Amino acid sequence: MMKVGGVLYILLGLLLWPKPGTASSLPLVMDSVIQALDELEQKVLMTEANGTASAWILSANNSSPHNSLHQHLLQKALSHTTEPDPHSLSPELQALISEVAQHDVQDGQEYGVVLAPDGSTVAVKPLLIGLEASWQGHSVTNLPSDCLATPCDAGDTLTNIGAIWPGLMDASTNASSTDVRATLPNDKAKTPTTVDRLLAVILAGDLGLTFLHGSQTRSPPGLGTEGCWNQLSAPRVFTLLDPKASRLTMAFLNGALDGALLGNHLSQVSRPWPPLSHLLREYYGAGVAGDPRFRSNFRRQNGAALTSAPTLAQQVWEALVLLQRLEPGQPQLQNMSQEELAQVATFATKEFTETFLGKEFPWPLINRHSQPAMVGCPAILPRCRWGAAPYRGNPTPLRLPLGFLYVHHTYVPAPPCTTFQRCAANMRSMQRFHQDVRHWDDIGYSFVVGSDGYVYEGRGWHWVGAHTRGHNSRGFGVAFVGNYTGSLPSDAALNTVRNVLPSCAIRAGHLEPDYKLLGHRQLVHSDCPGNALFNLLRTWPHFTEAKN
Repeated sequence: MMKVGGVLYILLGLLLWPKPGTASSLPLVMDSVIQALDELEQKVLMTEANGTASAWILSANNSSPHNSLHQHLLQKALSHTTEPDPHSLSPELQALISEVAQHDVQDGQEYGVVLAPDGSTVAVKPLLIGLEASWQGHSVTNLPSDCLATPCDAGDTLTNIGAIWPGLMDASTNASSTDVRATLPNDKAKTPTTVDRLLAVILAGDLGLTFLHGSQTRSPPGLGTEGCWNQLSAPRVFTLLDPKASRLTMAFLNGALDGALLGNHLSQVSRPWPPLSHLLREYYGAGVAGDPRFRSNFRRQNGAALTSAPTLAQQVWEALVLLQRLEPGQPQLQNMSQEELAQVATFATKEFTETFLGKEFPWPLINRHSQPAMVGCPAILPRCRWGAAPYRGNPTPLRLPLGFLYVHHTYVPAPPCTTFQRCAANMRSMQRFHQDVRHWDDIGYSFVVGSDGYVYEGRGWHWVGAHTRGHNSRGFGVAFVGNYTGSLPSDAALNTVRNVLPSCAIRAGHLEPDYKLLGHRQLVHSDCPGNALFNLLRTWPHFTEAKN
């Protein structure tokens, strides 16, 4: 059977020796990547003794600090590896691998990303790095003692001390202010001596450098920018919705978190590991080992339990300090004290945690006089992702922030949608009904919540909807897909509407902090949102009694 290490070695090694002039005609979808892995596992006979070329790939012909970090943390003696022989692989497959395994953002387009079966877009490079780091053992890398006083030479080799992930497995999400202040650097901070390999390579270094640049330009970076594919059936070009987006796009963050989650999973599985194609097919499908909770749809929820905010802030800080030693000539890091780097790490972690993971962040890190608060944003798939038809006419802008949140159920479709394909089809069906039968300009709801882990953008945050007659300009209309007269939506969907979506809206200035929540039936003659769901709404904190 094909060894996992050998597959990674060949797959990533092809990036160093691509065949010039070869173009792939395969669609940029995760299934193509899985197909490539499957073919490698079936055709190429390698052993783990051959090692991996990932450290070469991430540092070869590139002197950026990102790749210096990769070289030192994903350490494999380069003299022990040899150039892989790709002759058994088709030119089309080689071109596909070369195309997707390098991530970049240029001129408003994002490269190295693929469309996953769950509707999300994923950067392949951080995903592969997570798998590679797990194969190498997730070791903690110790800073050389001479690096603590003077910059490391580019040829120094960091010592593997054999400790296993002390920070990543800290799942505390409600750290006290005392714990937080003890965890993060302060004015008496000592130089960090360890960097968690997985977090540092996949996320911490990029996160810290991106926000370091933002702090120097006094312009916080755009985090988690979404985009649109040129077509959904055979996607090839991915254009970002914000042409000034940073490298930390939604696709990059998705890939980074997927790499961390799968790397963590592999670290707990006895070897020999299952084929990587099998693992990815499960993760981007029905769930790893048949567990529907452990799949890409719920990466944010699982990621929130993977590490704590204090631990991640510590890792970002340590990665920045290590980069400062490895790249003494890097302009962004010159003349930065450890305390200044700690401030950048704190702010970067706060922004990432709030906007992406949707968990409670220990606010005393930022302001010791403030209180912890549930913050975050759900995974919202943009209109282009579900194939929305154009708006008819001219939309009317909302005057934000709004003071109300109106809850609906779709009634028809009646069954909950549990896959992207079904939810997207439901969205298109509802839009056609609203536009062609009711003669509205667009789908009426502001947002629609599926049971697949995603929120689907309707009219969104900025345009008046057609969801609650007489009140459309005063609040957002959010609908659960399904008929909830006698049953309830999934727990994940309920938590999204009760906690995560409102917190996101408040943080962005779209919704008043003291907003009022009402069921559709309270304002319009209707049974919506169904008896079972309405009775539950009446127990929620922001629910307000009102009569039609």
